[in-house]
Amino acid sequence: MGFYLVRRLGQAAVVLWAAFTVSFVILYMLPGDPVAIMLNPGGQATYVDPEAEAALRAELGFDKPLIEQYFTRLVAAVQGDFGTSIRTGEPVLNSLGGALPETLKLAGASLLLAITLGMTLALTATFMRARWLREALLPPPPLAISLPGFWVGLMLLQVFSFGLGWFPALGNDGVASLVLPAITLGVPAGAVGAQVLANSLGAVSRQPFGEAARAKGVSRLRTHLVHVLRNAAIPSLTIVGLIVGSSLAGAVVVEAV
Repeated sequence: MGFYLVRRLGQAAVVLWAAFTVSFVILYMLPGDPVAIMLNPGGQATYVDPEAEAALRAELGFDKPLIEQYFTRLVAAVQGDFGTSIRTGEPVLNSLGGALPETLKLAGASLLLAITLGMTLALTATFMRARWLREALLPPPPLAISLPGFWVGLMLLQVFSFGLGWFPALGNDGVASLVLPAITLGVPAGAVGAQVLANSLGAVSRQPFGEAARAKGVSRLRTHLVHVLRNAAIPSLTIVGLIVGSSLAGAVVVEAV
């Protein structure tokens, strides 16, 4: 177990390093000069003081060779220093700390909704004897997965904020403001969990131990909820880890909407 944890932590460190490197290279290759943008935000000025530009470039380290800039920023990032925002002038870590609580709140609400929705849909669809009902419950998850998050959010705003007026369209008014963003994030994530759990439940329910449990007098409902679900939940637990990451990443887009 110790070797496994060390190996996984090493893989995580490599992924973070690769993400940092790719981001650094992409930002360097993008057109535009960050120093010029900081000195002339609106792009209206016709003259920029060369001395001020040189001083700011030296302060930010842009006058150094590219490889030196890379390792300087990499070491700083490892130490928790993510630089200063050129838009607000505040340390990036402070900006992240101010926004993180609300983002975590949204991600947590969407994760709870996704797990509840996914388990309910998968258990109901695989338990029902009526074939038409199973066929009606199983197709929605793939459809929900394919829907873009920003489009779902806009549709929810159009119907429940602008149309019915049930929820606020912007701002932070407590729980009411959390409902539509949580649904926007939670429905696609719950659809992924429902699809995986439903497939796993269908495969496990055909195993001999289920027939043995029912032969011993265990009810069909108890067999499905206890014996089958306990063995079928393992793949879904892996998916939950992916859902957590996607919820945190998707929260940025949903908050913008």
